[in-house]
Amino acid sequence: MISAPSGKIITRVRGRVCFYYSARMATKSSAERCAWCGSDPIYVAYHDTEWGVPELDDRALFEKLVLDGFQAGLSWITVLKKRDAFRKAFKGFEPEKIVRFTEKDVAKLLENAGIIRSRLKIEGAIKNARAWLTVMEQGEGAFRDFLWSAVDHRTIDMKLARTEDLCTLSLGSVALAKCLKKRGFTFCGPVIVYAFMQATGMYNEHLLSCPRHNACAKLARK
Repeated sequence: MISAPSGKIITRVRGRVCFYYSARMATKSSAERCAWCGSDPIYVAYHDTEWGVPELDDRALFEKLVLDGFQAGLSWITVLKKRDAFRKAFKGFEPEKIVRFTEKDVAKLLENAGIIRSRLKIEGAIKNARAWLTVMEQGEGAFRDFLWSAVDHRTIDMKLARTEDLCTLSLGSVALAKCLKKRGFTFCGPVIVYAFMQATGMYNEHLLSCPRHNACAKLARK
């Protein structure tokens, strides 16, 4: 028997164990684009061009994981609107440069209004850069393969018909979060990791009614 995290509802969707925040159960599905992106042009563009597209680049996966960590306790649109500032502040998310950040660099970042100024998250990004470099000692593609092993190196198409079938975490994200933490990564709890898995195409969770579902399905790893 599986225990649901506090404040969540546990169920199964197409054979997959999922957890939901109860507030999301009342959400209605959209007849077109996935409803969660709303009408904000930045969010719509992200939905239409990035979300759910399989990401295989080691450095790009690192960037997404770090940015998802900065999202903790906030909304993704908040991070998305600051992404360009983050990229500039974090040297293009090149781990080799981030690991050399000093306390002086951290202090400077804490004064940067363009990013989310959390010391814990900034220091977490530096720690994650170190962990990434350790994984990458195995060679090009090592971080990609480490992450994608959570879904057997293939995209799982959930074929969701309703917005209320979207999950907030799964047993897969719980397992991957544990593996990441063992490797030295931080700000990578199961909810954050689940959002990461959706965004990077490990799960295709565009609704069947959304034009992006078929587009991402064609790009899926098989």
